[in-house]
Amino acid sequence: MTVHLQQRAVSLRERMVEDMTVRGFGAKTRNDYIRHVRAFAAFIGRAPDTATAEDLRRFQLKQTEDGVGVSTINAAVSALRFLFTTTLDRPELARRLTVVRQPRKIPVVLSTEEVARLLDAAPNARYKAALATAYGAGLRVSEVVALKVGDVDSTRMMLRVERGKGGKDRHAMLSPRLLQLLRAWWREGHRLGVMLPNGWLFPGRPPVNPMSTRQFNRMVHAAAEEAGIGKRVSPHTLRHSFATHLLEQDVDIRVIQVLLGHAKLDTTALYTRVATRTIRTVMSPLDRLAPLAEGRPGPEA
Repeated sequence: MTVHLQQRAVSLRERMVEDMTVRGFGAKTRNDYIRHVRAFAAFIGRAPDTATAEDLRRFQLKQTEDGVGVSTINAAVSALRFLFTTTLDRPELARRLTVVRQPRKIPVVLSTEEVARLLDAAPNARYKAALATAYGAGLRVSEVVALKVGDVDSTRMMLRVERGKGGKDRHAMLSPRLLQLLRAWWREGHRLGVMLPNGWLFPGRPPVNPMSTRQFNRMVHAAAEEAGIGKRVSPHTLRHSFATHLLEQDVDIRVIQVLLGHAKLDTTALYTRVATRTIRTVMSPLDRLAPLAEGRPGPEA
């Protein structure tokens, strides 16, 4: 790539970053979008602002032939649509991109007994409190690690979640048991000297930084293995379990939607497919026919 083309690419990237920043996109989203645009530019071998509809068609075809995952393909579509619609003002090209329909899999859910074993397997007070926060408040891992000490409101029994998914603030529930675990960790953190004034609730190393999502992920896998849980457990499994267990306790699905911070009820409704306790308590219409059938004489009577 010539110096001129390199400068052109840098200028385009800076403009796209500015457009995303103005719209409140988080750092991770900005980095992901730039990465997908860079991959597209490498594929066509020139600056993306010179792309044609045929370039986009060939790029998506190559992704499919290479076995790229559906979520990755759709993430690239989002990035390129933003580039062409917002940064380059070429919406006609954005319309040529195809979103791949992704089958909605039933999420893995732990039983309450498995959640208890997972928490017991946490190696220390910090990890136990972090796991309990993910499950007890139904938070995403990115929301757990972003919590600060001041976000714990023990008077109103709420957790303040700043800039959750979609950049939206919300409140999450703070149960008495979770507050107990957080206080135990707060005391231990102070003893270790890692709880800084107005600092992170779950500090990393050094404590001026929060615990990383990667560190949280490793912790979940290690605890699941230690607890002897054979299911494929991830940090999001705790959030899935939170929603499913609430549904099985007959909590209104619209309340669960608010607690999870879902924009659409359809997203929350996914948990009705895994609320097995709810399914087991429903009487089949076939069973209602049984008494009637028993009271009738048979065909040979």
